[in-house]
Amino acid sequence: MKWFECIVSYEKTMENGVLKKVTEPYLVNALSFTEAEARFIEQIKPYISGEFTVAGIRLTRINELFLNERGDRYYRIKVYFVTLDEKSGAEKKTAVRILAQASNIEEAISVLKAGMKGSLADYTVVSVAETRIMDIFFD
Repeated sequence: MKWFECIVSYEKTMENGVLKKVTEPYLVNALSFTEAEARFIEQIKPYISGEFTVAGIRLTRINELFLNERGDRYYRIKVYFVTLDEKSGAEKKTAVRILAQASNIEEAISVLKAGMKGSLADYTVVSVAETRIMDIFFD
């Protein structure tokens, strides 16, 4: 399965009662763009009253997903796995993108460490950034 970022555009009723046009990204796992769009529309329908538009769909590079029920945001973490080339003895770095659910950056790193526990691979955290992703829809 691949991860697709699906962007929905609709009019949302704000806390003060005013209608505001918003654009929100969600994550869906699917095999193709067509399947991602169909699955996304089915998943999002119950949460939006009125009309909405799927404003965009793009394939996103996420290798791993670490969920945390207490987290209310999603953080994109770039990690380098460090291996040693046996022939040349040189270090080889392989970039991996992980999405961690957390409430803040420190918690995102803790979620990453918990998810990596038991892994024998050496890794280095290169970057941590909060995303705009509102939710993830699984199959």
